[in-house]
Amino acid sequence: MSSRHIVLTSHPDSRGQAAPIHWGAETPKQRGPIIASLTDPAKRNVIGTHSGAYAVYRALAIASGRLDRGHRPDLTNTAPADALGPHAQWWEKNAQGQDKIVSLDPWGHMVATAFADEIAAGADIRPTIAVTRAHINMPELKDAIEAGRLKADGHILHANGDVKVTKAAVDPVWHLPGIAQRFGIKESDLRRGLFEQTGGMFPELVTRPDLHVFLPPIGGMTLYFFGDVNQLGKPETKVACRVHDECNGSDVFGSDICTCRPYLAHGIEVCIEMAQQGGVGLVVYNRKEGRALGEVTKFLVYNARKRQEGGDRAETYFARTECVAGVQDMRFQELMPDVFHWLGITRIDRWASMSNMKHGALTEQGIEVVERVAIPDELIPQDARVEMDAKVAAGYFSTEAAPTAAELEKAKGRGLNE
Repeated sequence: MSSRHIVLTSHPDSRGQAAPIHWGAETPKQRGPIIASLTDPAKRNVIGTHSGAYAVYRALAIASGRLDRGHRPDLTNTAPADALGPHAQWWEKNAQGQDKIVSLDPWGHMVATAFADEIAAGADIRPTIAVTRAHINMPELKDAIEAGRLKADGHILHANGDVKVTKAAVDPVWHLPGIAQRFGIKESDLRRGLFEQTGGMFPELVTRPDLHVFLPPIGGMTLYFFGDVNQLGKPETKVACRVHDECNGSDVFGSDICTCRPYLAHGIEVCIEMAQQGGVGLVVYNRKEGRALGEVTKFLVYNARKRQEGGDRAETYFARTECVAGVQDMRFQELMPDVFHWLGITRIDRWASMSNMKHGALTEQGIEVVERVAIPDELIPQDARVEMDAKVAAGYFSTEAAPTAAELEKAKGRGLNE
């Protein structure tokens, strides 16, 4: 039997009168709703289901009798706390003639109003984005106030370190033809790879070519906005940003083997400063733990680095990851710019990142980066010096123009991405 042979387990045929999806349409009505709920399988028009990585927990709750399988959410008073969009990038094409947004539903936070008639008629349509307001507080911010790097204004930043924010949670919604185009592969190859490498979890990837939207069971992202989000999308609005990929050990527990939490805190400082100057600060927090390799792999690599002959060394920093995982990075920054198109951002004035790969992905999608901001040397933990030395030695960071295509390709081979 060929290694390419596919064996499908039996599964119910849920074909029905599902509403068509016209990706990239200029209005939600023209685009059509994303229906991934299971209360009426015949109406489903996507592959997968809602809630991303939490879908399995929902299944467990139903199986154990703690959740009614027919439950539908009451969306009363769940509308976004701040309006976001629409922006022209939601339906515009990029320089290559491709959709600018392929990995999230730009209308996902407007479901309750955009599809109110359909919901009233019985359609089970659910949001994939939620927007609310909050306050955050990190001890590093109070330290920055005491050190004079930040000044409390009583509005955005308070003397006790409280910061007023708008925040949004975004679940992934993949338009498979657009994803394939973004990576330069055939949609059929993308579908087959997703089907085979998830152990046949989603048979519709190969049995339902009429369904072009997939809700992958992976973590999404959280956005934290500093300042007036209504100013986004205006050419005169200055934007500061930190795109941060999850690092539970550092971000939550303060592990000092990497610069993740220090850089996150520094990025928030940069964002607060921009908001206080009348611009908007944005932190994009992606659920891509351990360069999207996961914590188990990351901890295995930590052991391998520290136990090798000669101890943890910059020259073997990236090689040890590849020895364990087979690759050095699986975050695929090609999809990262989508969120900026969703927010109407075409220019980032202060970019708090050392990653050439992230920078290159943004500029490839037509987003200008004016200034790149490195983490101050005094904020780097001593145990993280190996990481920084490895990145510097590998040509990881540049304050000049965008790297060339050859430089980006070289960086991809090294996994150079903080």
